[in-house]
Amino acid sequence: MENDEIKNLDIQGNYSYIISLIETSKSSALKAINSELIILYWKIGEYIQKDILDKADKIYGENIVVELSKRLTSHYGRGFSKSGLSRMINFYRKFKDFEIVATLSQQLSWSHFVELIKIENELKREFYVAMTINEGWSVRVFKERINSMLFERTAISKKPEETIKKDLELLSNQKIMTESLFIKDPYILDFLGLENSYSEKDLENRILQELEKFLLEFGSDFAFMGRQKRIQIGNKDYYLDLLFYHRKMRRLVLIELKLGEFEPQYKGQVELYLKWLSKYEKQEFEEEPIAIILCASKDSEEIELLGLTEGNIRVSEYLASLPPKKLLEEKLHKAILEAKELAVKK
Repeated sequence: MENDEIKNLDIQGNYSYIISLIETSKSSALKAINSELIILYWKIGEYIQKDILDKADKIYGENIVVELSKRLTSHYGRGFSKSGLSRMINFYRKFKDFEIVATLSQQLSWSHFVELIKIENELKREFYVAMTINEGWSVRVFKERINSMLFERTAISKKPEETIKKDLELLSNQKIMTESLFIKDPYILDFLGLENSYSEKDLENRILQELEKFLLEFGSDFAFMGRQKRIQIGNKDYYLDLLFYHRKMRRLVLIELKLGEFEPQYKGQVELYLKWLSKYEKQEFEEEPIAIILCASKDSEEIELLGLTEGNIRVSEYLASLPPKKLLEEKLHKAILEAKELAVKK
């Protein structure tokens, strides 16, 4: 065949197609290997726990594990060191249902499980499993979410245990996200790099400049719709700060930015905006719009009296810089206790 004839063949198209087949096959193979490794580690953990540790006294059982780790490491490498075997044992202890492990092994990596088994609270662990799968978090992002105390900042942590389980089941089984899984307090916006003195306009501009990171803090199903949207009510013009759409909740999400402490008059302003959005922007298949008033601080009793702990308007603080973890833990622990005490009173 002449060179000119070869040039006329669709070499690139054929090449691209074969490449796609190879890459798809490689991806499937890697997923299969990942799944098999996770199941292997679970079975090793199960065996050591049930057939060694449960059948021997503590010291003797631990000595057997040490000797096993030495022999396995010399044969298979560092993955089977004493700490490696300890992770496998802990993996079995935290995830005893094999069917659940087999399913999750298709969706999460071993590195995800290594982080998950560090979480002692079962509900908290289930939250991170459901959110990681829903949001498609890499291990790096997943660790960042844990370090930023996402569970404690999400409204779901302040709910009764039964509500938490129900909402997580809806997300895992039906891909339905409730408001409590979406709304956080506080939102951590340290990535905006704001100076000590800034205006609402500065805050809005920085959010738009760092939109990708802002969306990550709010969730992967969050889509940007517009800024300073002009609406006309009667003879007056109003402007909505930031408008988003949440796909899984199927509703518009309005974000109003406020400097300083929350003021009661903000509620009336945002109620007006939501009614306009409901009347003129909401599609037939969508749920009612919701609003988040982001402010630097708020008074919990004031928020409760105004009825803003539930419903379509929520008030959340934002942190322009990340406080020391201990301080954040104390703040969130106190907020969770107060919310649960209030729920009991009701």
